[in-house]
Amino acid sequence: MSTIAAISTGQAAGGIGIVRISGEDALAVADRIFRPVSKKPLSSLPGYHAAFGTVLCGGVPVDEAVALVFRAPKSYTGEDVVEISCHGGLYVTRQVLRAALQNGARAAEAGEFTRRAFLNGKMDLTRAEGVMQLIAAQGEQAAQAAFGALEGRLSGEIDAISDRLKATSAALAAWVDYPDEDIDDLSDGALLQVVDGARHSLSALIARFDSGRAVREGVDTVIVGRPNVGKSTLMNLLSGSERSIVTDVAGTTRDVVEETVTLGGLVLHLSDTAGLHDTDDAVERIGVERARTALERATLVLAVFDSAEPLTKEDKRLFALCKGKKAIAVINKTDLPQQLDSEILNTVFNKVVPVSAKTQTGLADLEAAVAEVLGTADFDTAAPTLMNERQNACCRSALEHLNEAHDALTVGVTRDAVQVCMDAAIEDLDALTGKRATESVVDAVFAQFCVGK
Repeated sequence: MSTIAAISTGQAAGGIGIVRISGEDALAVADRIFRPVSKKPLSSLPGYHAAFGTVLCGGVPVDEAVALVFRAPKSYTGEDVVEISCHGGLYVTRQVLRAALQNGARAAEAGEFTRRAFLNGKMDLTRAEGVMQLIAAQGEQAAQAAFGALEGRLSGEIDAISDRLKATSAALAAWVDYPDEDIDDLSDGALLQVVDGARHSLSALIARFDSGRAVREGVDTVIVGRPNVGKSTLMNLLSGSERSIVTDVAGTTRDVVEETVTLGGLVLHLSDTAGLHDTDDAVERIGVERARTALERATLVLAVFDSAEPLTKEDKRLFALCKGKKAIAVINKTDLPQQLDSEILNTVFNKVVPVSAKTQTGLADLEAAVAEVLGTADFDTAAPTLMNERQNACCRSALEHLNEAHDALTVGVTRDAVQVCMDAAIEDLDALTGKRATESVVDAVFAQFCVGK
């Protein structure tokens, strides 16, 4: 493979910038642009050794830096790798990269370092996808789940399921070819035990997918309610800043205000909307329609009601809009004497939470309610977790084939048909981990990576 190079740190000024060079000629390229103060070329160093020196671009010194040498196969990519850590100014880092590109390296494509790690057997496809999820993680739970995938928890679970199926399929093949030989127990009961064990394991993975996705990607959340119930005050409280304008005048918010916040380690993509009510004001009417659209598209609804006033017709209209949604009734202004009948809300919403956005009370209860409604309260970040739709689709396809194998066994279909179903499930599982992934699937996975990783 050709030798590649890229900036592996963010495209912004920082304390340190890292340029990574990987490939057969990585050490030769680095020796052309790096002058160690020790006078020893990098190509003479063993792996996991560093040298301090000067980087040159076009023969001109551009920075003092540290070069770290990794020898194949004990590197991230499985190839010879040199990482040059320079000062983190954008200009300086780009000059170091330019020097590498002018001396034998080519610019790395998106995800090409991790792709080489996959192709060189350093990681499977699920661990590679864990790298991407870890980079994208916005919260503690998301980072922990992604790190679990990077450590190989998912691939370990999938391989264990696949290995049991492969052993049983091999025994079936031997039984078909040599029916008189003494083969391990292949009774229908024994086969069903293997098939149903795999079905149970895959079903558990699939069942955790939606809550896992909420943890990884965050949740589109809309704050709705009639005018002046405290939606914008709640938005500002959750975001920790004056994101929405707050006044005593009803209808202050006329458009959707968006912000991403973290609530109890869970990322919420919040939208504060215009108050839902009838109006003759053309601008307000547009805001109300946008609020209804945001509500329809949201995964989670925070429906805000005024504790100090009885339920109005606008409040009750909101009941119908929230029907079938994951919705929490937030009773705001609990610092004032209560006039609202909360028992009615208990019959309509998944959870009812009293808060005072003004005095900042009730947030812990709201955090717990959100986690319960979204199914993330008991989400185990240490458990194997499907990280994306590709993995979920592979699991669902494998489960469908195993369901067919189960049905075939229970109705007495010939053993070769059972084996065909099991082998199809095995192919799905091997595609998930990358053992049998097509080139187009591999291309699609690594196309989502950033350059430099």
